Amino acid sequence: MATQQATPTATMQDSEAAILELARSEPELGQAAVARRLQEQGYRISPSGVRYIWQKHDLETTVKRLNALAADSTEGMEALTDSQRELLERNSVTARLLHPGGNGEKSTDEPLERSELIINAAAELFSTAGYDRTSIRDIASRVGLLPGSIYHHFPSKEELYIAVHREGFRRVLKRAKAAGEGISDPWERLRRACEVHVHGMTEGSPVDRITGTNLALIGNDDIQARIQPFRDEYEEVFRELIDALPMRPDVDRKLFRLTLLGSMNWVYLWFRPGQRTPAQIASAMLDMIRDGVAPVAPQAGTQGRGPGITHEGPL
Repeated sequence: MATQQATPTATMQDSEAAILELARSEPELGQAAVARRLQEQGYRISPSGVRYIWQKHDLETTVKRLNALAADSTEGMEALTDSQRELLERNSVTARLLHPGGNGEKSTDEPLERSELIINAAAELFSTAGYDRTSIRDIASRVGLLPGSIYHHFPSKEELYIAVHREGFRRVLKRAKAAGEGISDPWERLRRACEVHVHGMTEGSPVDRITGTNLALIGNDDIQARIQPFRDEYEEVFRELIDALPMRPDVDRKLFRLTLLGSMNWVYLWFRPGQRTPAQIASAMLDMIRDGVAPVAPQAGTQGRGPGITHEGPL
């Protein structure tokens, strides 16, 4: 629909109506482009004036204008063109990546740096599609960038994959160390670290989830070798926690650690929300292992297999 030419006596109400009409007919236009278009038609309006009207009607972003256009139509999203729907989807994903929430990493609404934005998008695609089936073009499309912009920050897909894991292990390492601060009981310290691990695997960001997946699945020994130092640093936290536990002298603490971490790393395959919480899963896993290794004081007439578990008479 063509915008009506302004009359010499055009009022602010006329300008507002013209701005809103363009918001419906050409929602992709930015404030400067809208101002120029209306100035050519005789309206006295500046880019900041356009933005003021947009904000007044909650239309200051392309996403909001496209959503409003769909909401005002009986056809809903079908009222948008293919390119508009693609733009809306891309920008909606970018908005989620800018403010991922729930991962404990950002306490403000400050946007992420572009490299962090790329890492988050790459982690999401690596988690869902896998390393081999994810391309740099896919990642660039997810964040609304050209592939060349990705290469400006990361020279190859392999380097980006390494960066995703470096960031993932950095985050979970920080949380695991903080989880046990101020707790004297060694079993409780380990339990808190396990809860952090399982929570990241099941309800964390894509960067958190990919950290615990089996690296061998990508079938690339070179990449696995480069990621291994990050994993070793993280496993050192659990090694120290497990070394502090009271256990029978014959317990293989390394096997204990590998069994525990291996069990937790596969939770993401079978976890379903609405059943056990991540904390409950972590505690149950630890208890099942603990019951077999914790020292038990002999008691007359009983056989114990763990703290609080005794069996009267023959098994």
